[in-house]
Amino acid sequence: MEKPYLLHFATPDTRVSPFDVNMAYDAGWNAVIPYGGVGLADIAGFTQDAIFSRGPKGAKRTGIFIGGRDAILATDMLDAARRAMVPPFEVSVFADPSGAYTTAAAMIAKVEQALTQAHGTILDGRQVVVFGGTGPVGMTAAVLAAQAGARVTIPGHDGLARASEAVSLLNGRFGVDIQAADASSDAAKHALLAQAEVVLATAKAGVQVLGAAHLGRAAALLVAADINAVPPAGVEGIGVMDDAIPLSTAAGKAVGIGPLAIGNVKYKVQQGLLRKMLAAGKPLYLGFPDCLDEARLHAA
Repeated sequence: MEKPYLLHFATPDTRVSPFDVNMAYDAGWNAVIPYGGVGLADIAGFTQDAIFSRGPKGAKRTGIFIGGRDAILATDMLDAARRAMVPPFEVSVFADPSGAYTTAAAMIAKVEQALTQAHGTILDGRQVVVFGGTGPVGMTAAVLAAQAGARVTIPGHDGLARASEAVSLLNGRFGVDIQAADASSDAAKHALLAQAEVVLATAKAGVQVLGAAHLGRAAALLVAADINAVPPAGVEGIGVMDDAIPLSTAAGKAVGIGPLAIGNVKYKVQQGLLRKMLAAGKPLYLGFPDCLDEARLHAA
């Protein structure tokens, strides 16, 4: 009898996400086993407990999913799990803390698509401002955009301190060159938007980061994308279903991408990678760069 496909779901938090559990079962995993309180210090031992119990053949039917809410910690745990493997005892590992990696990847892929289709340009070299960039989705999106060649700024709604801390962490960890800025006043936002070509709104649900008064001064804006599905919209004028629809609240020729257009791709990315783990003949180690590769396939 064939051994079942087992996905061991580790999180530093007290509980795992029901969303991710549902996604894993729907992708075809036979069982998803949750573990709370698994942090960076624990993941190597956790991984070796998983790899040695089923033999090399059984390891191909075993996977580890890393959750939590910390985008940097999840990447560090993914790296630590990979280092803990002892070939031929290896299992696939997928990190997606609070869906941040798959959501950010879907957002960037949709922005790339909109830039190409609506404006005949690419993300490389564009001025990108990530509102809500100190959160897990915003931090991940900022790194992905910077790695794609964009000039990225993370503004702080409460001043420079938290934004500067996040930027320092990201630049040091991922070798990118993201800038911090102050966005604590309308005047500061207007100054940022005067040069912004892409706006990513990744703030908390129900928080509007840009209104029509801000957008009316964004003459260089090409694309605005918003992940907030809870009213009010993070960017005024973007509808939840919008998919590169002209943004009436903005000056010039900007188009808007709403949360459901992004969420549709995010769902397909997570399902696609969970299924690739099942089908893989060799171990996969899936982080946010892999999520972007998958998102580009689905956005296209």
